[in-house]
Amino acid sequence: MATELQLVGAGLAAIGTGVAAIGVGIVFGNFVSGALRNPSAASGQLANAFIGAALAEGLGLFAFVVALILLFAK
Repeated sequence: MATELQLVGAGLAAIGTGVAAIGVGIVFGNFVSGALRNPSAASGQLANAFIGAALAEGLGLFAFVVALILLFAK
C-alpha cells in the first residue's frame, strides 16, 4: 500500500515540473510583448526576464527533487 501511495505522491509532485514550463513561457511571452511595445526598454528588461525564468525553473527542479525523494525514500 505504501508503494502505491508513494507513486501517487511522486506523480502529483511531478506536476510542478510542467507548471514550471508554463511559467517560463509566460515570463518570456510577457517579455516579448513588452519588447514589441517599447523596443528601447527591451535591453534593460532582458536580465529581469532571465531571473524570472531561472526562478520558475528552480521551482520545477525543486518539485522534481521532491518527486524523486518520494519515490526512493523508505
